Amino acid sequence: MTGTTARRTVVSVAVSAALACATACTGSGGSDDSGGTTGPSGSTAPSASAAPSSRPPALTGASVDALRAVERATGRAGSARVESTTVMGRELSLEAAGALGWDDDGLTGTLTITYTGGTTAETMRRLGTTAMEARYLPDAYYARMGDEFAERVGGRHWIKYVYEDLEDLGGGAGAGFADQMRNTTPNQAVKLLLSAGDVRRVGAETTRGRRTTHWSGTVGGATEQTVDIWVDDRNLLVKKVERGRTKTGELTQTAYYSDYGVPVSAARPPAADTADFKELLASQGS
Repeated sequence: MTGTTARRTVVSVAVSAALACATACTGSGGSDDSGGTTGPSGSTAPSASAAPSSRPPALTGASVDALRAVERATGRAGSARVESTTVMGRELSLEAAGALGWDDDGLTGTLTITYTGGTTAETMRRLGTTAMEARYLPDAYYARMGDEFAERVGGRHWIKYVYEDLEDLGGGAGAGFADQMRNTTPNQAVKLLLSAGDVRRVGAETTRGRRTTHWSGTVGGATEQTVDIWVDDRNLLVKKVERGRTKTGELTQTAYYSDYGVPVSAARPPAADTADFKELLASQGS
């Protein structure tokens, strides 16, 4: 492998890791100017922050009260264990598990992300990486790569992604990542539902052995995105499913939440074992 090819492979893996870490938390990407969200593939999905003129009629009555209670309770809980699966057409499929915490400063926690398929997984395997640890801090997140990757970046195993630096990701794929990553909490799915015009209470269901209430709705915009949540008797999310479309196919993310209030921590990796994402891009002239 030539030096140029090796550098391009390293940068490709670094970009793939960025997309995977973001997708594991968010499902869709950051906001765009049209009131939607731009996913890692340049796809557009609706956002809870869409302009008032593009939103469906606001919900009223008991449904709003119930969903607002869920939004408040889940937001106040501050942390939870998370298990999620994400499929983005032919590009990426992954599983993630760990614990995340959220407050006014942003997101904190650690996830183990395992690549299960798609072109991104194939890219990662080229450098011997099929799973990685992602640590989320309020200003940046860190992804731990394999030994083969480390050999190509001076022995460093971790990639540091400052959220604002992800805005420069090629093709606009990183647009809005900074805000999206800082604001990712289980109650974001509730905010999406509150912006939908067709929210309905599906009924009582048992979810992972717990009695829950199932809510469902479609968020309009440049494309349609369906959002389903299952809520327990404490108004806490037990499960969420989001579905939409990307340029590479259907996007589906399913997440389960448990152990709300669990202690969460994420230490910064040693600087000597860390490569900066922005510097990796610059090394290729990206």
